[in-house]
Amino acid sequence: MSMDAVHPRVLAFLGRALSLELTAVQQYMTQASLLEHWGDQDAANRFREETVEEMQHAERIVKHMLSLGVAPAASQLQPVTHAPDLLGLLEQNAVLENQLIAHYAEATRFCKLLRDQSNEAFFQSLWDEEQHHGEELNAWLRELGGPRRHGYARYGAPRAPRSRATF
Repeated sequence: MSMDAVHPRVLAFLGRALSLELTAVQQYMTQASLLEHWGDQDAANRFREETVEEMQHAERIVKHMLSLGVAPAASQLQPVTHAPDLLGLLEQNAVLENQLIAHYAEATRFCKLLRDQSNEAFFQSLWDEEQHHGEELNAWLRELGGPRRHGYARYGAPRAPRSRATF
């Protein structure tokens, strides 16, 4: 399929999807290293698995864009978010996952309106995977007693010790 046959807004959805997925890669990779520094190897490993998953999504988007004759370019990565503990990191990641879910939902609906079945199916598969990922993330949050809806101070979250790396 040539680029001329693809609606410009579909191309914009693909570019934004690549930016969001690469933002997730950057965030999970950074947080995995931070958790390792904190001594939480199990959580660090889990975040590394998330990094790989999001990188695979980014690679699929790049391949799809290339198949459409489009040069992939992530337009803007969001900065990595931070928190003083694992629960806070997970809360921040839930925000990013919700952005991905909403983006893929909107892209899927738009392609359906256009009757662009190929791109609709592409976005739908990513939407399904991100919804599943969001459910897993929410389950992990619930396991840890979260999410905290009113900020850290209200729940008496301990301050990070001076020797504990934060950013």
